[in-house]
Amino acid sequence: MTTGSRHSASKPDGGRWTADRMAEQKGRTFVVTGATSGLGLVTARELAAHGGRVLLAVRDAARGEEVASSLRRAYPGAEVEVRRVDLLNLDSIRRAAEEIGGEESVDVLVNNAGISMVEHSVTAQGAERHLAANHLGHFALTALLEPALRRSPAPRVVTVTSYLHEKGELDLDDVAWSRKYTPLTAYSASKLANAVFGAELARRERSSSSPITSILAHPGYSNTPMQSKGNGIMGIAMRVSGKLFAQSPERGALPQLFAATEPDLAGGTYIGPDGRGGRSGHPRLVRLSAAAQDPELGRRLWERSQQLTGIPWHTTEV
Repeated sequence: MTTGSRHSASKPDGGRWTADRMAEQKGRTFVVTGATSGLGLVTARELAAHGGRVLLAVRDAARGEEVASSLRRAYPGAEVEVRRVDLLNLDSIRRAAEEIGGEESVDVLVNNAGISMVEHSVTAQGAERHLAANHLGHFALTALLEPALRRSPAPRVVTVTSYLHEKGELDLDDVAWSRKYTPLTAYSASKLANAVFGAELARRERSSSSPITSILAHPGYSNTPMQSKGNGIMGIAMRVSGKLFAQSPERGALPQLFAATEPDLAGGTYIGPDGRGGRSGHPRLVRLSAAAQDPELGRRLWERSQQLTGIPWHTTEV
C-alpha cells in the first residue's frame, strides 16, 4: 500500500526529515484549510517560506488576513492569499471552491482543519458536528476542487487524520449520533472517516487513471489550540496533558508537510511520527488501521457523503 520516496523519512546517515529539508516549492499552489492556528498555520508558514503560493482556506477571514500579512512580512515576496470557507456550511464551501477553482490549477490541497471536543449538535444536513466539519466539509471541498487539481501536472490531496482513528467506529446509519454521545468518541469517529476517505480516494483515483495522488498524514500527539477546547474535567485534562506531554505544532506539522511536498509518494501512503506509539517524532511511512483500509466501508462512506452533501462525485468506483 505504501512505497518509499526519493528522500526517505529515515536516512542511512541517521538524519531525519525536517522542514528545512523540504525542496523549493516555487511555482506550486497550495490550499491549506484551517491555516490560522496550530498545524495549519505551521504548514502554511513552511510552504510560504519555501516559495509556494499558499491559499489560506479559513473560516475567519479577518484572522486569515492577519496571518497572511505576517507571513508576507516574514518572507518578502511570499505569495499568501486568503479564501474564506466555513466547512460546516455547504454554501460557503461552494463559493470558496468556485473562487479557488478559477485558479489555473491547484497543485496540493491540504485538508487540515478540524474541530474537537464540542458538545453534541447536528447540522442542517443531519450530521453530527465533528463528522460534518472534519470529514463532510473536506469531502465536499475536495470534490469541488477536483477539476482545478486535475489541471496540475502532479496534483495531490493530503488528508489529515489522527492516531485516534484506530479507536473510532462509523455508524453510517446514525450520522447524527442519536445513541450515547461523548465528544471523544465522536471525534475519533470523524478521524476514522478522514482515514477511510483518504484511502478510498486513493483507490478511486488510481482505478480511473487520474493524476491525483491521495496521501494521508497524522500529527501524533501535538499541543495545538484544539487541546484547549472542551469543557469540564475532560477539557482540563486535555489542556494539562497537552502542555506536559504533547509535541510542538512545529513538530506535529512535519508529517503533513512531508506528505504535501515529498516527491514519489504512492497514492494511499500514510505518514506519521516515528516515535514510540506514533505520538511524536519525525515523519515516516506508517500503516493504516484495517478499518481505514476496508474497501466496503470506503464505498459506503463515499455514497453516504454524497447523499449528505448533495455533491455527486463520479470518480470511478473500484
